[in-house]
Amino acid sequence: MVVDAPLDSSGAARGEERAPDALRRAGLLDALAAEDDGRVDEARLRDSIRDPASGVIGAADLARAGGAISARVAALISDGHRPLVLGGDCAILPGICRALPPATELWFVDAHPDFLDGVTSPTGEAADMDLSVVTGHGPAAAIGLDDALLDPNRVHLLGHRPPTDESSRVEAARIDPAIHQMPAVELLRRGAAAVGAGLAAGGDGPAWLHLDLDVVDPRDLPAVTYPEPDGLRWADLIALVTPLARADRLLGMSVTDLNTDEDPDGRHTRRVVEVLAQVLGG
Repeated sequence: MVVDAPLDSSGAARGEERAPDALRRAGLLDALAAEDDGRVDEARLRDSIRDPASGVIGAADLARAGGAISARVAALISDGHRPLVLGGDCAILPGICRALPPATELWFVDAHPDFLDGVTSPTGEAADMDLSVVTGHGPAAAIGLDDALLDPNRVHLLGHRPPTDESSRVEAARIDPAIHQMPAVELLRRGAAAVGAGLAAGGDGPAWLHLDLDVVDPRDLPAVTYPEPDGLRWADLIALVTPLARADRLLGMSVTDLNTDEDPDGRHTRRVVEVLAQVLGG
């Protein structure tokens, strides 16, 4: 079941907001032979002002969007579906995690740790801080709740790059030490297929797979807002994600950060459709 959550946490209606529509036009539903659950209409941000109290852009609208995303995901899971949530950017994750059992394991595949907060984020975008929020280290304003949603010990941060500037060094220092980290260089050294298969088979209880497409090296996918070099190539991503996406205990999957502003001819969008069809078995 495919549901759109076109949330762009900059509040500027960047290309991430148009990504779900672009993926649909590129044939995603047919490629996956998937049912369509439409769009979470509240999952849009039109307030680009950084809230002085929390440091988060559009804090009030963001909390409302998260509540609407949570309600939709919870209803789909309750009805026995395995939702594929199309972002938008990573600010959709707190809303999703509100719908998940507390013991859920999170496979977080991203070029960035997303572990800043309203003070340390240079942008104020909730997509800078979503993993910190769901593990209880970010501003409550980004979610509308005060408590951690997931146990950090059940979070796997995969494919991120080493710090390169002061902001990313601050971010790296903030990461909860209980989170299991495997940067891109280590993941590739171990072998993406082996890492994915081990995670899929090695845990217990439910899991959620979150894929930020900027984990892919910009040589293969430049159409993201914050590209990072030295990432996974498409073949590596497919090898890593396929066993995770097909794991029996998976509750669902979210895909974020395709920026259609950087894809004027649509070729990268079509490639994302091809990859999702391959890993999901469509």
